[in-house]
Amino acid sequence: MITLSLLGLSLLSLVCHVLSGPVRTPESASDPTRRPLVIWHGLGDSYASPGMLNFISLVKEMHPGIFVHSVYLDENLEEDERAGFFGNVNEQLEFVAEQLANVTELQSGFDAIGFSQAGQFLRAYVEKYNAPPVHNLITFGSQHMGVSDLPLCRPWDLLCQLARRAARGGVYREWAQTNLVQAQYYRDPDQLEAYLAHNTFLAPVNNEVPETRNATYAANLASLNALVLVLFAADKTVVPKESSWFGSYAPSNASRRDAADKTIVPMRLQPLYTEDWIGLRTLDESGRVVLETCEGEHMHLSDGCWRPLVQRFVGEILDEDDGYTAASAQGVLRVQ
Repeated sequence: MITLSLLGLSLLSLVCHVLSGPVRTPESASDPTRRPLVIWHGLGDSYASPGMLNFISLVKEMHPGIFVHSVYLDENLEEDERAGFFGNVNEQLEFVAEQLANVTELQSGFDAIGFSQAGQFLRAYVEKYNAPPVHNLITFGSQHMGVSDLPLCRPWDLLCQLARRAARGGVYREWAQTNLVQAQYYRDPDQLEAYLAHNTFLAPVNNEVPETRNATYAANLASLNALVLVLFAADKTVVPKESSWFGSYAPSNASRRDAADKTIVPMRLQPLYTEDWIGLRTLDESGRVVLETCEGEHMHLSDGCWRPLVQRFVGEILDEDDGYTAASAQGVLRVQ
C-alpha cells in the first residue's frame, strides 16, 4: 500500500540534497512511445517526497518508457509543501500552466493524476487552460464540490493547524480567499450566498456564478477522453467524502443540523450537472465519467485501488503520427 499523506519536514530534508536537479533514469531503446503523465501531489506533501518518488517509480515499472512530470509550486521542497496551505490558487494555476507549457515532452498532450486537492486543481487547469491538453484525468479523493469542514490536522503538524485556525476565523473574508488554499474551496451549504459572492476559486471553476459563467470551461472539460473520479470509502478527511464524486451536502434544516441528518446531493442532481455548466453531463452521457471507490481512508492507496486505474487510463502506446515528441534516447524523469 502507498500512503500519500502529510509528511514531516524531517523526511523532506533527507532527500533535498539529491533532488537539486532533474533525476534521469535509463530507458531501453526498445521501450514504446507512450502518452506522458503529469502528477500533482496533495496537501502536506511535496513534488519530490519519498512517497511521490516511489509512486512515479511504480508507474514507470508498469509503463516502461513513460515520461512523468511532477508538478511543483516551488523547487524548494519545504516551500512546495507550504504552498499547499498558503497561496492564491488562481495564481498557482497560472504558474503551473506556464510550467507545463514549457515541458517539451508534454506538448502533444498528456494524462494527469491529481491527489486530493490537486484533483480539482488539475480539473481547473483543463477548464481554464488545457494547453497542452489533458487526455485522461484521474482524481483520487478530490474535493470537486468543495468541503463543508476544513481538513483535520495531525497533532504535530503546526503548519496545518495554523492554516486551519486562520481559515475558520473568516473563511469568506478577502484575506482568506487570496491566501489560504483550503478556504478557496470551502463550500458551506448553509452560507451559499456568501460562498457565491466571495469565493475566488471553486465557485468560478464550477461555473456556479451566473454573471461570470464561462462556456469555455464546459467545452474544455468535455474534451477529455475520460474523467475518473475516485472516492475513498472510509474518508474522514474530505467532508463530505462524496465531494470526490461531485456530491455535496444539501442546505441543513434549521432545526436539524446534526451530521447524521445531512442529506447528500449526488452528482447527477447537482445544478452544475443538470444544466451542464462545466461539461460534466456531456462527459457522463457519452460514457466518459468513471466513478470508482477505493476501500480505506483518505489517500491510502492499496494496489487494488490504484493499479487497475493507472494500467487502464495511463501510458497508452502512441503511433509515430500522433505527433508526440519523445525526450531522447535516454528517458528523463523530471522532478524539478
